[in-house]
Amino acid sequence: MKKIMIGLVLALSTTGCTLTPVIEQTPLQLQAVQSREYEANKPITFAATMSVLQDLGYIIQSADKDTGFITANSAASNSTNFGEALGGITSNSVTKVTVFIEELRPGMTKVRLNFVNHKASSGSYGQSFNRDTPITDPATYNNALEKIEDAIFVRKG
Repeated sequence: MKKIMIGLVLALSTTGCTLTPVIEQTPLQLQAVQSREYEANKPITFAATMSVLQDLGYIIQSADKDTGFITANSAASNSTNFGEALGGITSNSVTKVTVFIEELRPGMTKVRLNFVNHKASSGSYGQSFNRDTPITDPATYNNALEKIEDAIFVRKG
């Protein structure tokens, strides 16, 4: 009995449960992650942003310099589960991005990005499913915003 108790204590102590807390961002915190201000006029910032999106592999869906709004999608990646011959599920996954560029004052602009993972699946009998998952990882936004900053610097050169 003593050996069983010692074994149970050892098993419980070595397989402790660790929970990774999920930290929800407030809308204001998320906006701070998604946005950056630049010392550049709107035409330069708009062109730099368009160039960076294309460099990152996005396909521009729409762009309007007057409103400062850009939409783009990454190339789709396809996968099939369970085999098509068996009536499996085929899915497409893309990352969508929307961009809003506003001129705060002459020579100062603000860029806000919003990345979303979009997964569309279709199965047998014409069923289709869509799932959008917002990307909230600060590193994703920081990477894109730094590339925009570099592109602005080159254009202002």
